[in-house]
Amino acid sequence: MKLNGLSDPDVVAALFRASQDGARVELVVRGVCTLRPGIPGVSHNISVVSVLGRFLEHARVFYFGNAGKPEYFIGSADMRPRNLRRRVELLAPVRDHACRAQLDTLLDAYVSDPTAWELTSAGEYARRRGAGLGAQEQLLRELASATK
Repeated sequence: MKLNGLSDPDVVAALFRASQDGARVELVVRGVCTLRPGIPGVSHNISVVSVLGRFLEHARVFYFGNAGKPEYFIGSADMRPRNLRRRVELLAPVRDHACRAQLDTLLDAYVSDPTAWELTSAGEYARRRGAGLGAQEQLLRELASATK
């Protein structure tokens, strides 16, 4: 999932259950995140990164492996109580294969961003110190070369 905030207790609990059941959960959360990844027996299969670049993004992208039948969604809501309980939000499936491939590229770039901040099990962020372009710069260059 790629979103701006994750603090809804029901969603956090569901992600913990998924981790405990063996699902790999990769989250890209730009802002507030109350979930603690990497806790043995609770959230050991969960990773959380935050990408802060020159662009303020609002994309919410959801990918679920779904036992080999992937599902993709885009939407307006963060996983926060105010969004899920007090607002009208939208979540739409993405069925087009070309669009799904673009979402895969986007999600892969963010999850593997060498300049991202990783949320630790202690609730602190640690900066990755890898080489290479950050996700935003990488995607911007790909877009520029595709439009030439």
